[in-house]
Amino acid sequence: KASAKKSIEKPKRSNEPTQPGFPVVGVGASAGGLEAFTALLKALAPNTGMAFVLIQHLAPAHVSMLTNLLARATPMPVREITDGLSVQPDHVYVIPPNANVGILHGVLHLLPRETVPGHYLPIDYFLRALAQDRGNKAIGVILSGTASDGVLGLKEIKAAGGITFAQDEESAEYNGMPHSAISAGVVDFVLSPPQIAVELGRLHLHPYLTGKQELVAGKAELAEGDENLSKIYFLLRQETGNDFTYYKPSTIQRRIRRRMLLHKLNRLEDYVRFLQRTPSEVDALFHDILIHVTGFFRDPEVFDELKQQVFPELMKDRAPGAPVRIWVPGCSSGEEVYSLVICLQEFLGEKMTYVPIQIFGTDLDDQAIDFARQGIFPESIVQTVSPERLRLFFTKVEQGYQINRQVRDRCVFSCHNVFRDPPFSKMDLISCRNLLIYLGPVLQKKVLQVLHYALNPHGYLLLGAAETIGRYAELFALADKMQKIYVKKSMPLSQVFSPQDILLTQPAAGEFSQLKGLSQAWTTLDLQREVDRLLLRKFAPPGVVVDEELTIVQFRGQTGAYLEPAPGEASLKLLKMARNGLAIELSKLAKDALSTNNSVRRSVVKLYSTTDSKFVTLEVDPIRVPPDMGRFLLVTFQEVAPPVVPAEVPVAAGEESAELLHLRQELTVSKEYLQSIIEQQETTNEELTSANEEIQASNEELQSINEELETAKEELQSTNEELVTVNNELAVRNNELEQLNNDLGNLLGGSATAIIMVDKGLRVRRFTTEAELQLNLTASDIGQSVGQIKMSVAIPDLESRLHRVIDDMTTEELELQDRDGHWYRVRLRPYKTAANKIDGAVLAYMDINAIKLSLEEAEAARNYAEAIVAALRYPLLILDRNLQVVSASARFYEDFQVTPKDTIGNLLYRLGNGQWAIPQLRSLLETSVREGRDFEDFVVEHDFESIGHKLMSLSGRLIARGEQQPPMVLMQMEDITDKSQYGDNRQTR
Repeated sequence: KASAKKSIEKPKRSNEPTQPGFPVVGVGASAGGLEAFTALLKALAPNTGMAFVLIQHLAPAHVSMLTNLLARATPMPVREITDGLSVQPDHVYVIPPNANVGILHGVLHLLPRETVPGHYLPIDYFLRALAQDRGNKAIGVILSGTASDGVLGLKEIKAAGGITFAQDEESAEYNGMPHSAISAGVVDFVLSPPQIAVELGRLHLHPYLTGKQELVAGKAELAEGDENLSKIYFLLRQETGNDFTYYKPSTIQRRIRRRMLLHKLNRLEDYVRFLQRTPSEVDALFHDILIHVTGFFRDPEVFDELKQQVFPELMKDRAPGAPVRIWVPGCSSGEEVYSLVICLQEFLGEKMTYVPIQIFGTDLDDQAIDFARQGIFPESIVQTVSPERLRLFFTKVEQGYQINRQVRDRCVFSCHNVFRDPPFSKMDLISCRNLLIYLGPVLQKKVLQVLHYALNPHGYLLLGAAETIGRYAELFALADKMQKIYVKKSMPLSQVFSPQDILLTQPAAGEFSQLKGLSQAWTTLDLQREVDRLLLRKFAPPGVVVDEELTIVQFRGQTGAYLEPAPGEASLKLLKMARNGLAIELSKLAKDALSTNNSVRRSVVKLYSTTDSKFVTLEVDPIRVPPDMGRFLLVTFQEVAPPVVPAEVPVAAGEESAELLHLRQELTVSKEYLQSIIEQQETTNEELTSANEEIQASNEELQSINEELETAKEELQSTNEELVTVNNELAVRNNELEQLNNDLGNLLGGSATAIIMVDKGLRVRRFTTEAELQLNLTASDIGQSVGQIKMSVAIPDLESRLHRVIDDMTTEELELQDRDGHWYRVRLRPYKTAANKIDGAVLAYMDINAIKLSLEEAEAARNYAEAIVAALRYPLLILDRNLQVVSASARFYEDFQVTPKDTIGNLLYRLGNGQWAIPQLRSLLETSVREGRDFEDFVVEHDFESIGHKLMSLSGRLIARGEQQPPMVLMQMEDITDKSQYGDNRQTR
């Protein structure tokens, strides 16, 4: 008792930071949790180095004794959580009533619980916070309880690299919560509470949690080129067909370490051997690497921005009937896909009927795709899905909530490798959230190129909060910085994909000779091209081509005197590369050129260098290109002589005139010669320009044809991929339909009821086997009007009755006989579709011939019995177990001069003037009913109101009515007034 009291002593508030690195165990339970908590704590060693936070569903208005009760089960200190309490190793913390518990940097915080009914899920609340705060050092445990609280929390702990436990169903008093977690596939160990305690004691020594031991000899980190790591990549590719070499190494290594922890392995080479011996572990590692962290309406402000900005742009000027196409690569279990559909339906409102929606969800994980197709999610989604959305788009099922079929039918799920399989195309929106953060630079580049290709012009790309397009700003423009929404930039396909990214068709062996002959035939053109190059190099000023963001896309001539790479990360930004003195002027000129769309020039700009200064003329010219290619500028640099300041030089007047005359003559000659050279050069340039234009036109045509072929090939691959995806989805739905048809066929075939289904035109759609046998139907009757079929059971005014049932949505019943006198009860009811529309009627024929015969036999037996009773000369009464009159003979009414109205349903003791209210008679009758005994010759003497003084002999017989019905008493009365032998047995009143 003293130790328990010390354990629950209220602690002082600690402001010291928690010790870094130790694991925190979140333990959740509901009904039956006290017993499970106690068993776990009793088996736990007091020095595991872990902190334990116990989350229990408690009554909000009652003081909890849980802390006091659990303190008796462990020597560790047990404390009720207070706001701002720092967790410490080898301590137990218990949730107080009416609160949610969060954790940040090892400090526990209390928050008010949800007041909405059904939204209080404290286990999920804490475990999700624990996953964010502790990462791979978070451990989640789900013990006894009902419903599904804790599933989402374990999911996030597992995604963060932590370890998860659930109590086995045999030891759990209530297995609802453990079963939900196990079914969701988020549990690593399924054990009893004592076994969980033993496993926790083993885990705290593993390097994955302590970080004190090295996994590889001499190295704490796995090197990217490590031989054992390469073997794991190879085994994964061999088993699953997926290459993880270019994923982020830290992600792969963390998942490998986690699997090693689960299998009690400390060395990487041991794990490689285990993978080779156990193919199922390769598949388990594959699914562990594919992190599934998702949820409904994750980051709600993103969906608000989609409604306000993106969806209105997508619907603007959209052709009637054109579908809205959305792709979600890495869709995991489908929450993101369904959230987008719901959000789009809410935006469209009544227009939903006229706007087709096609949304594709793809993922590498086939198990996640199967889960997404079912669309069944745990009850804990109420934390992120509003009650209004739950009512409109979900259906409550036993496992939680299921997406309505109207939403599911708009979604197509498929296994798809975005790095390897042909991409989708003509998408309006792609949501690729939290996929890029797990990929290395090579795969990031590949994915962004694929997404750029898949989008329509001006299509939108949605990334996660921690993601960006990085160095690929030439592919996408930023539309919303806060929500990471980008819009596609139009670029030629050849600029999006490098030659290594596109599978070009190589020429066959016989084609090389043709290509060689073609090059020989164009030798003259090659010579002209070389002359053009020399002339441009000699006479044209150096320059660069930039896009509208002033990123250099092409260099022309020698630009080293004006541009140089800037220190730091490599960049092709013009203003960063401009030498000292040029950046400001270039910025102004580019802005003017873009705004006016005219050439601008700045003469005599001083360029400063470390050795001397130069003067440059800058010119910026807009380049005329198709609008869908964007806007480009040509920036040229031309060095000029410094400006000359005039100076007075005293010379003789005669010498000045002679010198000037000579110079003028030479200048005139030079001008004439230069003019002739210029004219010749212009002629040559015109010819070269003409030839060059022809060659360029031919090259452009060839390039255009090549790009069209490449585009057509990519589109064909994308179309094929969509067809494969749709076919897979159709195959799944066909299997479901086939199963439903089989179930329906067996249900109808096994039914003993004859059923006929007709459409609105009263044509036979389907009938059961029993209908074929009983009503004389054949297969040829399908499609015929039901009124024209000669059935063995004729229904009067059948067609008018069916029309009335369909129009009024009512049900009619009637009883009929067939030609052989066989009785049937026929029920006519409307045929309702899944959409609650009336699409015909259903005729159900129930065979009631045996019931009719039984009723007739019972009626005949009743008449027979009544005839026997009527023939008896003594009065008779039939009494139930409460001695209430059920029936009386005609002789009784006649002798005692009473009516059935005053007799039937009345108690025996109240008949007449209470003439039968004899205590000995009542005791005799009750004993007879209770013990099942008959009685004889019970004599009653009484002055009866109507017939005077009489002496009556009473006898009783029990009437058995089966095991389920209590017996009744048949009481006979004989007038023995004139028989003196009964004088000694009189019971008078």
